[in-house]
Amino acid sequence: MPKSFDRSWIWLAGVLMIAISSCNINRNIMFKTDKDYAYNQPNVDSTNKQYRIGKNDFLTMQIFSNEGSLIVQYTTSTLDAARYFVTPDLYYIVDTDGQVELPILGKVKLEGMSIAEAQEDLEKRYSIQFNNPYCVLRVINKRVIVFNGAGSIGQVVPLLNQNVSVIEALALAGGIADRGDARKVKLIRKVNDKEEVYPIDLSTIEGVKYSQMAVQAGDIIYVEPVPRIGQELLKTTQPFVTLISGFIIIYTFLRANK
Repeated sequence: MPKSFDRSWIWLAGVLMIAISSCNINRNIMFKTDKDYAYNQPNVDSTNKQYRIGKNDFLTMQIFSNEGSLIVQYTTSTLDAARYFVTPDLYYIVDTDGQVELPILGKVKLEGMSIAEAQEDLEKRYSIQFNNPYCVLRVINKRVIVFNGAGSIGQVVPLLNQNVSVIEALALAGGIADRGDARKVKLIRKVNDKEEVYPIDLSTIEGVKYSQMAVQAGDIIYVEPVPRIGQELLKTTQPFVTLISGFIIIYTFLRANK
């Protein structure tokens, strides 16, 4: 077999190996957009927006009489009072009609209300059964999904506080990963059954104002990873290189022993 043919075969195998493996390079990059994609303008005034209860929200509720005097007694008394203060861990689901099935009251429509508005409304409703009721209402399923730039690795971040900002949600998820591109942060939000995408550049100090944009339940924060073509190519082609190298060694050995 001519040596020139051997070289041609090796070069052809190398080209095919690179072509096949290139199809799998950086396949973990998500939410790609075209260069002329029409992004939505970030709303920096959204920090003043209160959360509104929505369908499928999980709520916890506690009702105390006498304007919550039991809470004050608990916080100022001995530890033995704790056993009288513990309440069952119950939650209530907002159905598709925006209503919640509550003890004594039955179905109550809370969809569209802020937490403060819902608490005030429930206090009025429960005033028939309780003396000066005090309501504590929480939404326990508020969360955002954060991809911090480490490829397709994501994290669900609970929103325990009101008006959690983009930068705070990123910090709760561990910050931007080494591979993350701070210039290409996308906040994806569903508004009126349509996905809106807000671009945020955190690589410069000018991007600070947009980093203070408040996130909402169900948002996706996606930090685009920096493409690692060389590393991904080496990782993908390594099995092919090992296979071809083994074949060449065996082929050379058999020719030498003819």
